[in-house]
Amino acid sequence: MTESDAHDVIHVRGARENNLKNVDLDVPKRRLTVFTGVSGSGKSSLVFGTIAAESQRLINETYPTFVQQFMGELSRPDVDALENLSATIRVDQERMGANARSTVGTATDVQAMLRVLFSRIGQPHVGSSQAFSFNVPSISGAGAVTHATGAKKGQKERRSFEITGGMCPECEGLGQVSEIDLDQLVDKTLSLNAGAILVPGYTADGWMVRVFSESGFFDADKPIEQFTEQERNDFLYREQTKIRIANTNMTYEGLVLKITKSMLQKDRDALQPHIRAFVDRAVTFVACPACEGTRLNEGARSSRIDGVNIADAAAMQITDLAAWVRTVDDPSVAPLAQGLRETLDSFVHIGLGYLSLDRASGTLSGGEAQRTKMIRHLGSSLSDITYVFDEPTAGLHPHDIQRMNETLLQLRDKGNTVLVVEHKPEVIEIADHVVDLGPRAGRAGGTIQFEGDVAGLRASDTLTGRFFDHRAQLREKVRSATGSMPIRGATQHNLRGVDVDVPRGVLTVVTGVAGSGKSSLIHGNLPAFDDVVVVDQTAIKGSRRSSPATYTGILDAVRAAFAKANGVKPALFSANSEGACPACRGLGVIVTQLGFQSTVETVCELCEGTGFSDDVLEYTLDGKNIAEVLAMSVDEAADFLTKGPAAAVLGRLRDVGLGYLTLGQSLSTLSGGERQRLKLAISMAKPGAVYVLDEPTTGLHLADVDTLLRLLDRLVDDGNTVVVIEHHQAVMAHADWIIDLGPGAGRDGGSIVFEGTPAQLVEQRSTLTGEHLARYVGA
Repeated sequence: MTESDAHDVIHVRGARENNLKNVDLDVPKRRLTVFTGVSGSGKSSLVFGTIAAESQRLINETYPTFVQQFMGELSRPDVDALENLSATIRVDQERMGANARSTVGTATDVQAMLRVLFSRIGQPHVGSSQAFSFNVPSISGAGAVTHATGAKKGQKERRSFEITGGMCPECEGLGQVSEIDLDQLVDKTLSLNAGAILVPGYTADGWMVRVFSESGFFDADKPIEQFTEQERNDFLYREQTKIRIANTNMTYEGLVLKITKSMLQKDRDALQPHIRAFVDRAVTFVACPACEGTRLNEGARSSRIDGVNIADAAAMQITDLAAWVRTVDDPSVAPLAQGLRETLDSFVHIGLGYLSLDRASGTLSGGEAQRTKMIRHLGSSLSDITYVFDEPTAGLHPHDIQRMNETLLQLRDKGNTVLVVEHKPEVIEIADHVVDLGPRAGRAGGTIQFEGDVAGLRASDTLTGRFFDHRAQLREKVRSATGSMPIRGATQHNLRGVDVDVPRGVLTVVTGVAGSGKSSLIHGNLPAFDDVVVVDQTAIKGSRRSSPATYTGILDAVRAAFAKANGVKPALFSANSEGACPACRGLGVIVTQLGFQSTVETVCELCEGTGFSDDVLEYTLDGKNIAEVLAMSVDEAADFLTKGPAAAVLGRLRDVGLGYLTLGQSLSTLSGGERQRLKLAISMAKPGAVYVLDEPTTGLHLADVDTLLRLLDRLVDDGNTVVVIEHHQAVMAHADWIIDLGPGAGRDGGSIVFEGTPAQLVEQRSTLTGEHLARYVGA
């Protein structure tokens, strides 16, 4: 290798992050490299945890911000050497934050471009670009200022200011207002002392209620329905008032105001499950009547370009918005309009043309979020950048994958290095270089099995090579439905009064291009039926202490077994209770808060990361202490815990393909597909249920898909109904019944274009799905 060639390769030496086993690797620069292998084989640890992490650390070290100079830096990944790295842009599937003010437009800066456009040529002219921002309120003020320096030092002068923003004053730019059902807050037939307040946590003898009952504003023994108008107003809506209870100064506030601040103004998904359930019962969110849900005040909505205001533009499907922007030909905004057109075209090219700019970013799926983040980079003039993608085809119909491939090649052809973690053969096919990790998952993985071109991978004897051209076959005999779940007149989002009967007792696959209405149809209607278990990829709520062992209840059984074997209390074997390490309080790490800088975590030196005190680790169960058990993989634990409820749960975790997870690892480290399979393992014990799965093949290797199909068959054969929203052709071919939506996305979708068996879909080839499935099975 010449010196010039050496600089065209990223050298990785001795990578040991997570389960990697001293990996040595040369990754060609300015090429498209796909990293593949079974789930948990170490792909993400190598690409995201090593290469991308070290690149970011070096950037921070070379160009430190003021804060970083004084507050520390990112820790170095566990690797001996990394050479010839370029600046890395990481585009993963982390869902965008559920900030109520974040939309597709604000997340991609397209809304900012649109605001400038309207501020320049909108008629009537209402102000600068912030006059069209739903995050900027209109405020004004006046007062006296005193000059501190100069000739006028000490003199006072009257000043006034005015800021014209676009925020709707009624909903404060949220587009929604809440209506509270008072009957869910209060039982009017009871008194306060008898438990009239129905809000979780407000017990009749608790402090929360004592503030009301001992406030003196009303009689706590009188039923609420007998309150006078003044008493009722004081109880529900009184502003903050200082009162004294039991010689303690307290702040009194009406129940509705208090609940609004403590529960309703918080992110719904961040609430505890029982609080979230209460909020769902008690509160109805409706479009703000003042702005009609647009978030914008009357001034912003009054300014128009060719009869279209900024709210109209943001509500358009992006394909329509791109067409409208092409009609704007004012020379004064030509460069801005050109940039806006190119960005909107990128949305369409990447398969997101069905979205609108006013779509809340928190409602995007993981795949949609990743593709939305990609928009920023498609028009970039930068070159020699390393782009890192995590399964960019997640959530994409086979018809859309070709456009994604074109996007990846476009980035490569600009002179960039493109690293992709992916399982789909369609993406692996276009790679210049393939790295296959394995041979299996977890501790059984972490080594390079193959490195080379696609032809070499096909000819190799690796698991990926053997399954690369493997295709599932159409089911020879489909199962008969035992009934149906009728959906009538479904109109959620883009659905057009859909009528469909979802069969019971069989495996039904709901498919269609991204944005065709699959999730709207199933998630918007099926949960209304009894015994429906929705198993999706949303984040599992819990603290940083949550793990597969705590989430599944395995830890309770393990603690009980340790306690019985050693004659001590179960609480000793909890890192959240009496068994916690006194230094790190059971976390296993020391967390240093650095104010507005990111927190720094270091492994606790006292417990060496176990989270347990030394005396607890002296107790053993069959020769293992509690930390050693939690460090076991599910497969290892299943061989260790062979009896009791823990054994049953561990068996189900193995059935769903999670045998490589360790019992004690943080839930925050799991991918969306792993989270879904973890939820499925917990739910599988319920017979006669209707299981709704949302793209369960996400993150699955080709070999693991066959395991998933066997699991779905087992669920159906046990008397359950399984409904799967899916794009993977192997799952479609294996189905008993297919419901295909389309024909396109967004406004062009929302209709049932096919209902029937997979064989009928292949025979007719009347839809995009039918064409791709026929090609997949070789028909």
